[in-house]
Amino acid sequence: MSRHSPATVTARAPGKVNLSLRVGGLDESGYHPLINVFQAVGAWEEIVASARLDDQLVLTVQGPGARFVPLGETNLVAKAARALQAHTGTNSGANLHIKKGVPVAGGMAGGSADAAATLVALNSLWNLNLSKERLLEIGAELGADVPFSLFGGTAVGFGRGDVLTALPDAGAEHGGYHWAFALRAKGLSTPSVFRRFDDLVPAGAPLDESENEGLYAALRAGDAEELGRHLYNDLQAPALDMAPDLRLTIAHALDAGALGVLVSGSGPTIAALVRTAEDARALRQSWLDAGVCIDALVADGPVQGAYIA
Repeated sequence: MSRHSPATVTARAPGKVNLSLRVGGLDESGYHPLINVFQAVGAWEEIVASARLDDQLVLTVQGPGARFVPLGETNLVAKAARALQAHTGTNSGANLHIKKGVPVAGGMAGGSADAAATLVALNSLWNLNLSKERLLEIGAELGADVPFSLFGGTAVGFGRGDVLTALPDAGAEHGGYHWAFALRAKGLSTPSVFRRFDDLVPAGAPLDESENEGLYAALRAGDAEELGRHLYNDLQAPALDMAPDLRLTIAHALDAGALGVLVSGSGPTIAALVRTAEDARALRQSWLDAGVCIDALVADGPVQGAYIA
């Protein structure tokens, strides 16, 4: 570690909601091509990275769902740190404390946000001076959602979802978009949801970006009501097939006046777009009172990608 490097660095990265997730059939490499429209939302993962005198990585965690987070080499935080070591040749170690703010296994990319925040924090702590473009490349090796956690805002991803293009979004000019998220007690495995998708749509659907034109127009206008009409997720059917209780959560949100409701990513978190921050808080409480989720949270979007706090 350089004598000019900080002793402790804190970085934050956002969770996400998929405004549209279109899934193609399996390709020759065993992956599903995607057209994935992301929005970063203000549910944050935080990584506090501090220097060590040896080359060890020591992970700790706190926050909702912390007991479900593995603290070994399988954690994306450790994988992100190892990737930086491999790409730069550094033999520095770090203490890495994870502060959870995104649901675990909830389809909101909490693990990917951890990885993104780790890349940003260690890039500073270890004085690596890697560009954002280089961090995006390394992030893509860790998982399809990691680059977006670095990227932030509203964007469309192609391929595995990691080839990103920022989308014009006037939402911030109109006060942002207001979301409520309903959490389920038991998560859904992303690979299992994709396998169920393959069962339901054996040939896969042909991908056509023109089907997102209504969504893109709503974003350009910053029109939340129109955006709500164009929310879409090809993984919603398999997720609901595996977790039919989620239908009650969706129906409750629609009955409460949500502008649009969908399964976030591979689920099981349900995302509801509403008119105001007050509406988001009211829906959160209404879900809890009705007993159709184990917990719920609210967040606004779009927000920035991973940054030094």
